[in-house]
Amino acid sequence: MNVALLDTGPLVALFDEDDIAHDHYRQLLQQERAGWHLTTTWPCVVEASRFLPVQIGTRMLLWVEQGGVSVFPFDPEHLQEMRALMQRYTDGRRTRMDFADASLVWAAGETAIAQVWTIDVRDFSRYRLPDGRAFEIL
Repeated sequence: MNVALLDTGPLVALFDEDDIAHDHYRQLLQQERAGWHLTTTWPCVVEASRFLPVQIGTRMLLWVEQGGVSVFPFDPEHLQEMRALMQRYTDGRRTRMDFADASLVWAAGETAIAQVWTIDVRDFSRYRLPDGRAFEIL
């Protein structure tokens, strides 16, 4: 079984057939014989539902409900760590870490998952796991 974190962009692409990355992520999801165990966070689900039309977003939520992706939980006390990540990776106008990215990087630290499905190559190339390792971007 392959494990990876699922960022907002690929989550949208899996359900939006008009998305430029739709075919890539659909093929990735189906090509691995061992299958995928994907994990995301609620901020990514919320962000994806914002980008998808209502009917498609409803299909995405049903997929989440049925276990297509695990949603890694967090409590309010974890927000301090996410805020620290956002401050660390935000440099004025040049670079900015949003809440969804911070929640995934935090979840990576909690789960030790280093593979991430993301379209956001530039940012996830600079983010690091707590042990200093880079993400493997798929």
